Parts: sequence; structure tokens; C-alpha cells
Amino acid sequence: MKVLTVGGGAREHSIAAALKHGGAKIYACMKNKNPGIARLSEEFALVSETEIDAIVRYAKSRAVELAFVGPEAPLEAGLADALATSGISVAGPTKSAARIETSKRFMRELMERHSVPGRVRFLASDSMDEIKDWLDLNGCDVVVKPSGLTGGKGAKVYGEHLSSSDDVMGYCRDIIEKKLGGTGIAVLEERLQGEEFTLQGLCDGRRVIPTPAVQDHKRAYEGDSGPNTGGMGSYSDSDHLLPFLSKEHYDSALDIMRKTKEAMRAEGIDYRGILYGQFMLTREGPKVVEFNARFGDPEAMNVLSIIESSFLEMTEGMATGSLPGKCGFGQRATVCKYVVPEGYGTKPLSGEKIEVDEDAIKKSGAVLYYAAVNETDDGIFTTTSRSVGIVGLGGSIEEAEGQCERAISNVRGKVFVRHDIGKSDLIRKRIEHMCAIRGETNG
Repeated sequence: MKVLTVGGGAREHSIAAALKHGGAKIYACMKNKNPGIARLSEEFALVSETEIDAIVRYAKSRAVELAFVGPEAPLEAGLADALATSGISVAGPTKSAARIETSKRFMRELMERHSVPGRVRFLASDSMDEIKDWLDLNGCDVVVKPSGLTGGKGAKVYGEHLSSSDDVMGYCRDIIEKKLGGTGIAVLEERLQGEEFTLQGLCDGRRVIPTPAVQDHKRAYEGDSGPNTGGMGSYSDSDHLLPFLSKEHYDSALDIMRKTKEAMRAEGIDYRGILYGQFMLTREGPKVVEFNARFGDPEAMNVLSIIESSFLEMTEGMATGSLPGKCGFGQRATVCKYVVPEGYGTKPLSGEKIEVDEDAIKKSGAVLYYAAVNETDDGIFTTTSRSVGIVGLGGSIEEAEGQCERAISNVRGKVFVRHDIGKSDLIRKRIEHMCAIRGETNG
């Protein structure tokens, strides 16, 4: 089957690899030449991922039968709608359905209208007077974010990025006046205490088939310090839970996702594609931080590196409303670490050549996914975003982390890595933090 993939990052490399393994013939559209995707493809086109007409023309000219859209921006621009109108089945939500990510206001109000569990106190407004009244009533211990897309970097947290009510009001004013996120609407949410985790589901309009739970690491530097990024790495455990996450809490998060999908269905929204739930495990259980309308990056690499079912069949099932009852994943732990350009998170070095010893990485047993690099006749060069994702696999997180570290040494250049991801000290801190939140003793 001819399958179109859209996007040029490591997430999309992992998607293309999983589809290819299932027997797909890949035709790719990406703005940068990702060498991994290029090699997997029958053919590829270098095109901006939001150039809807150009992508549709390319797909039709190659008689593509099925499409998988990786990033959120083309979903917001209506790529899934345009492809479907052209007779191509799409594993990706329509522009209306993608509002679960592209409009935080829509997401929060949808959950409120349908009494979906895992809700938080919130306000979505473009009125500074209304925001002031809400803060006077609820206090300033909040998270503030634009309602629209900001590449995962728009949220500011009281006590971390904001230190006073004036700071909170000032950021809200910036969002409204500068139309940050494209809408000029500020969303204020109660600040949650706990541990974040990700649960991603495959959706066909009726079913939500879950994948293993993953924990991402947004901060640029070790010890959870430095600026927020698109994600420096992530890990999952062999039992598909996390060291601080019980089966009961995993099931509660899945229930929230299924009820959110049903809320959309009740409003006439047929959601097909990946539904990504970002949760905070609190003293009261999982609460929703956000939903995304696509795989996480890097979390896609964790789950697709151990998928045992045919991802081509799963993609077709999502697109056509015919998913099977479950999707199989290997009982293996994964640790993903990103190799990024020096300065990433503030002023990343772009256009720097990197050397990747692919044979050595393969011999180590780890999996290599190229990210937002650009390949030319002269080699592989950094852009302003992440460069290479390395996934280690093992019977335990410790074993997977060791394999990942050994493989990373085979990527050289003006780059850096957050090495503490998946290490026992950091995971122990996560467990101790969650025990403290619950008022338990870590035995």
C-alpha cells in the first residue's frame, strides 16, 4: 500500500519506519531532508508541512491510498480534511477534531460541558478585567498559556516562570495584545502538584486503543533545570506503566481519554488518529494537563520502537474506523535521549555538521531516529531544533538507559545530551516526590 507521511522529525522517522516494517511503500513530504525518512521512502518531496495544496497534489500524483500526518501545524491548517476530500484515507483528525490540541479553550470547555473527569479550575479569556476578577477569587498559583499552538513552549508556571500576580497579569496581557498562539486568548489553570506522564491512544472514531505510558523531560538541562524545550528525552517501563504509576491510575487516565473522545462524538466530531493525553498524577489521581492531536515527540519513539502489531494495519484501521480490539507492544523498557545542537533551548547552533556512526549504533542494539537535521551532499547538518533521537531497549529501564548511553557516544559534533534521563537517581526522585504528594513513606 502507498502511504503518505507528513513531517521531517524523529517522530516522523519512527512513524515511517513502523509503517515500512508493516509493508507500506512510503511517500514523504517534509520541509527538511531527514536522511532516515528519505532512505525509507520510495520518493519524497521537500515542501512546507502547511502547504496543503502542494501536499495534496503530490499525494494524488503518486496515487497514495493512505496518509499519516505527524505534526500538529498541518492538522490545524486542515490537511486531513483536504486529503479526505481528495479520496485519501487519513490517520489524523480533521481541523475541527484537532481543536482538542489547537484550542486549549475548546478542550477545557468540552471537558466541562460533558463533566469529563480529570478537570481543573480554569479561565479562558481575552478580557484583562475578567482575568483580574478570576485571580482575585482563585489566587495566582496558576499556569498561564495561550489558547493556540506554541510548539509546546507557551506555558508559564507560577513559582517557576512567574513570581507575582503582576507577572501573571503581565503575561496574560502579552498573550492578548500580541496574540500569542494566534488567538489572543489567555488560558489560566490551577497549578497541579504531582508527576506528569503521557498516555497515547489510537482512535478510529469509536475505540481508543492505548499504548504504554511514557514520561517526557521538557527541561533542557540535568536535574530538571534550564529552559523548557520540545522534549529532551523520555522513558517507558517493561510493564507499560511507570515506576510511580499504578495500573489503577493508568486505567483512570485511559477512562478520561475515552470519555473525552465520547464527548467529541456527542458533539458530532468523529476523531480518527492519535489522541495524546498529558496527565499530572496528583494526590486525587490523574488530571489533564493537555491533549494533543498527534503522537508526542519524543514519546512516539518509545512506543513505536516496541510495537508488535502491524502499524500499517493500525494506521488503516484508524483512518477507516476499523481498529482491532488491541495493539500489541513488547514487554521491554525504553529510554530515548535526544542529541541536540549546542545552545538548544536558547540560541541553538544551526548549520553545524554532525557525524553519526550508524553501524556502531545498530551494533549496540539501540535504535537511531534522525530528527530536524538537513542532509546535503556534504553531510548531515543541524537546524535550530533537535538533531538525533536514540532509543535504548532492555528488560529494565536501567538496562535500556545503559544501551542508550553507549549508542549516543557515536554521535559527534557541536551537540549536547541530557544524560540523566532514565537514570536511577532521577527516577528515585520521581518516586519520592509522588510519595510525598500522597503523604506516604517510600519503603
